[in-house]
Amino acid sequence: MIKLHHLSLITGVTLATLSLTGVMTKVGDRLNISTPLTSLQAKTDSSPPTIQVKSRQTQQAKDFYFPGTEKLASNEMRVIACGTGMPTPRPAQAASCWLVELGNGEKFIFDIGSMSSDNIVALGIPYDKLDKIFLSHLHTDHFGDLPSFFVGSWLMNRQVPLHVYGPSSSKPEWGTAHAMKHMQEMVRWDLDGRNGRLPPSGRELIVHEFDYRAENKVIYDKNGVIIRTWPAIHVIDGPVSYSLEWNGLKFVFGGDTYPNNWFIKYAQGADLAIHEAFIAVPDMIEKFDWPVDRSLEVATQIHTAPPAFGRVMSEIKPRMAVAYHFFNDFDTAPKILDGIRSTYNGPLTLANDMLAWNVTADEIRVRKVVFPEAVWPPPAAQKPQSIDTSVI
Repeated sequence: MIKLHHLSLITGVTLATLSLTGVMTKVGDRLNISTPLTSLQAKTDSSPPTIQVKSRQTQQAKDFYFPGTEKLASNEMRVIACGTGMPTPRPAQAASCWLVELGNGEKFIFDIGSMSSDNIVALGIPYDKLDKIFLSHLHTDHFGDLPSFFVGSWLMNRQVPLHVYGPSSSKPEWGTAHAMKHMQEMVRWDLDGRNGRLPPSGRELIVHEFDYRAENKVIYDKNGVIIRTWPAIHVIDGPVSYSLEWNGLKFVFGGDTYPNNWFIKYAQGADLAIHEAFIAVPDMIEKFDWPVDRSLEVATQIHTAPPAFGRVMSEIKPRMAVAYHFFNDFDTAPKILDGIRSTYNGPLTLANDMLAWNVTADEIRVRKVVFPEAVWPPPAAQKPQSIDTSVI
């Protein structure tokens, strides 16, 4: 007997988890989303499956994540997509941003692209706990919201320095340290005007620049968390990919990259592997009104085309592959899916903003985040610091 264990509609692609004689398997085939749940059939040689229809409250608990209502288990990782879109952000999708939360209380942000900080604040996490950001490269769709996050999180009760990790480049002016120095100069008027009104430690920005050429180098090793970096191939020198390992779980984030052997080698063993799968060339031509040659270059050489994404995932075989960096619409997602499925038939999520993946050694749950839009700053995670008003 096959019992429907979980049904989650993800960006027009139905991802079902079926329990067959106690073995968890993933089914990524598209279903007719208008099909009533009670009429869902499975292709088996035996009698039709028994469908257990849960109450609305139980179904919500399975399909949705409500921030602040669940404590992570000591062996659990949660990843939330705070930005999944293209270099041109839009209200439906912010640019690249991924939050990783661990059962030991640690939290890490990978990329903070344009408009993504809106989704971060909606999660209601105290900003003292959001003090580590890892940049894959310096395109604005991957770090464009950092200035507003830096100042805004200080206003919203961050009382600790903000740590930014990022790559160097073949020229000093292309590196993270150079960008962060001039970012602080850009917002100097804003920062100086708040002296004596906010805790001074929240103004501090600590930059950790590392060699973009390093292969699988450890750049963070604290509290049982190890973060490594290796080169990515994207436009000019500097882009990198990351892995985070903790408690036997492995998260991999590719940033922007053309398929490469570094990723295939160092992403092995990933539980969750995030890699770009750029919009199809015909959509670049039609929707961006770009010429054919430029569309081909951007979608298949500067970025990773969906069939190439599938080839990469077929090599590393993650427990869950996550495709992002495309506009996830009703008329674009099917082309992305078809391209990926031409080369990869494993577990897959076509990412959209505010999806959450809860990862343990036994299970990966994919849910939609339900959040309020009219949010206020979360409270400080520690006792408010004293402020020297004499500097005003």
